[in-house]
Amino acid sequence: MPTITDISQLDPNGDYNYADYLTWQFEERLELLKGKISLMCPGPNVRHQRFSIYLSSHLFFYFQNKPCQVFEAPFDVRLYDRKKSLLASKEITTVVQPDICVICDPDKLDEQGCNGAPDWIIEILSKGNSQKEVKTKQALYAESGVKEYWLVFPYEEVINQFVLNDETSLYQLTNSYAGDDLAMPFLFPDLAVDLAGLFKEG
Repeated sequence: MPTITDISQLDPNGDYNYADYLTWQFEERLELLKGKISLMCPGPNVRHQRFSIYLSSHLFFYFQNKPCQVFEAPFDVRLYDRKKSLLASKEITTVVQPDICVICDPDKLDEQGCNGAPDWIIEILSKGNSQKEVKTKQALYAESGVKEYWLVFPYEEVINQFVLNDETSLYQLTNSYAGDDLAMPFLFPDLAVDLAGLFKEG
């Protein structure tokens, strides 16, 4: 496949896969959602970055000397229906870059990023995020089998915690943390995130 060096060479209404994605060599950041191009917001603002650094550093120290690993965006995660086996690049049509993700299965990691669902994803909303984008990605995370999903609202100073129901393959809102709460991951109950410190950073 020829290398694409300018985003204008892509059809905004076209359908693409991961093999196509690997040929794109331009500055703009984008994700693939079910084959459709989704442009990411311009560089995150200061509040977003402070939240991201606070959370990722907290998780980094917690997971030291543990089998799980923490990754920050930009980091490619290839998603597909968890009921399917490993797919070839041309069959993968969803590539996302979560703000923070935790991966406990080392077999999912390769030189390109993560091939399959992380165990835990944290997304920090920016003002440019649309509700459509949020709902679409949440549905994709559930379909692919991401066990826990946190949605951080920096300006409202709230974290919504979703846990995947294995029977329905849908997320359940387990907790909504705010103020000086200690946010406790379902998957890692001995990890406590001090929201007073987080929101102070913001």
